[in-house]
Amino acid sequence: MAYKKIATEEAFATPELVEAWKVLIEDGAPGEAGLDHHFSRILNATGGWGAQVRDQVVDLGEVRLGIMDAAGVDMQVIAITAPGVQVFDAETGSALAVQANDVLAEAVRKHPDRFAGLGAIAPQAPKTAAKEMERAKGLGLKGVMVNSHTKGEYLDAASYRPILEAAEALDLPLYLHPRPAPPAMMAPMFERHLDGALWGFQTETAVHALRLIVTGVFDAFPRLRVVLGHLGEGVPFWLDRIDRLYARGRKGGAYPHWRATRRPSEYFLENFWLSSSGHNWDPAVRFVEEVVGEDRLMFAVDYPYDDSMEQTQQAAAIAVKNPEKFYERNARNLFDLA
Repeated sequence: MAYKKIATEEAFATPELVEAWKVLIEDGAPGEAGLDHHFSRILNATGGWGAQVRDQVVDLGEVRLGIMDAAGVDMQVIAITAPGVQVFDAETGSALAVQANDVLAEAVRKHPDRFAGLGAIAPQAPKTAAKEMERAKGLGLKGVMVNSHTKGEYLDAASYRPILEAAEALDLPLYLHPRPAPPAMMAPMFERHLDGALWGFQTETAVHALRLIVTGVFDAFPRLRVVLGHLGEGVPFWLDRIDRLYARGRKGGAYPHWRATRRPSEYFLENFWLSSSGHNWDPAVRFVEEVVGEDRLMFAVDYPYDDSMEQTQQAAAIAVKNPEKFYERNARNLFDLA
């Protein structure tokens, strides 16, 4: 095998961030529907999957490297895990982002051939976040992780323009990652336990991506690059229908927020890259590759939430057109990896 395997959506958290989540949950996590339900079973687990995730997510050393070695993963692109720092007030979130970026950058310096990193930001303080993006790039981090909505708000809102401006100017990809949906979306999914990774996570993140597309964000920022995990959070499967319904709505003028000047699929195929995190299923991967092309799809595990050995073994059975691009070359090109 002439190529390496780079996993592009791999999670970490600092112990300080984990403790801050615990305090927030103990205080009732105001405005954060589902936070207690989703993360208490990890934060307070005494054994099993939850305890394993909690222990592995804070490790940036021998435990992580040993699991990578056993699974044949040569490098991880690591980013702050959901819900990140976006559940806190602006000052607390910004401080935790700075500390997380320092910790991650130090781990990358120690293991430059095994780790690359994406910076954390607190979108609830947009101008501060933009400055932190610049600092993160100076630390050697290769992009920015945004754990979808920030207290029910999305990056298409005008107040977040400093973040989009910085991402384009600094040439840093924005990775949109799922997290528990805001209260307005949560109730009908929560009633049937569909609010987590089974359905709710990808649904909410797909909404975020589509908001960016239809509101004309990529007309304003044509060089902005966005990454979606989990094979694009379902969007590739709907592109034809989205295009047709968007054209009909635009022609009728019924939807004033639909300001994008081109078909949604054009932006998706030009401004988005996808990873296979937790979704290395041959029929789905091959379909998505057919839709977006072999240059925009990357391998990922979704460590530690998915099993590295299981995902690499499952991926080995995928008949991708160009394994070198899927496993290595696309990630190196997008994230500017040496």
